[in-house]
Amino acid sequence: MKRIGLYLGVALVLVYMLFPYYWAIISSTKTRENLYSFSLVPSLDFSNYISLFNNPIFMGAIVNSAIVAVSSSILSLVISLLAAYALGRLHFKLSRIVLICVLMISVFPQVVVLSGMFEVIGWLGFYNRPAALIFSYLLLILPFTTWVLTSFIRDLPVELEEAALVDGCSRMRILTHVLLPLMGPAIASTGLLAFILAWNEFLFALTFILTDENRTVPVAIGLLTGSSRYEYPFGQIMAASVTVTLPLLILVLIFQRKIVAGLTSGAVKG
Repeated sequence: MKRIGLYLGVALVLVYMLFPYYWAIISSTKTRENLYSFSLVPSLDFSNYISLFNNPIFMGAIVNSAIVAVSSSILSLVISLLAAYALGRLHFKLSRIVLICVLMISVFPQVVVLSGMFEVIGWLGFYNRPAALIFSYLLLILPFTTWVLTSFIRDLPVELEEAALVDGCSRMRILTHVLLPLMGPAIASTGLLAFILAWNEFLFALTFILTDENRTVPVAIGLLTGSSRYEYPFGQIMAASVTVTLPLLILVLIFQRKIVAGLTSGAVKG
């Protein structure tokens, strides 16, 4: 009886989690006239996807999002890897305080730093350029990646580093040739989650980008319009949501084991 209740609970959780995705997929294949009709075997219509893929603004937004997300992820991994090695291995008095401050930065909501970031980006001349998003996304991504990589480095055996120092290796060579090959799960998990965060970000992308040719996917979806000012293109919005979610779902399914291993590796000592 307990097992039946457990299975029932799992089934309810799965339905609760998967139904929004099912509804989005079904709605994306319906015409405006059949949007609110329901049937067990719905008729499929891919006109929403066709019109979406023929929209140069949306296709350009996908390219922009890919460029910004990949660039932000790579930069954040490089910077946070150096910072994590310093915080995890180079013992100095303020290392713990610095790590706590890094984590506290992620506590502040985006709207708190929005005006300050706007001034900095304007001063740097990045406004309405992809560089504005790459620069601002580092503020969102670096605290998380630095914290995870620091916890992972602290769990690595110190004896490996000591042996490399005896052999005359420099700190940078130890990081790149000794520790980095052991950090595959942590790099994969933090890099993928950083990519997802940059891919889905909306507020900074809406604020710092002005023209359609530089917009990213979340903003492009929010600005989709119908054939008239009174038409809400719900079907196209659902089709766009499914389109931009599918790559993330595939990446998570491929790297799910490394994600779990990377996030749990520093859970005890971190």
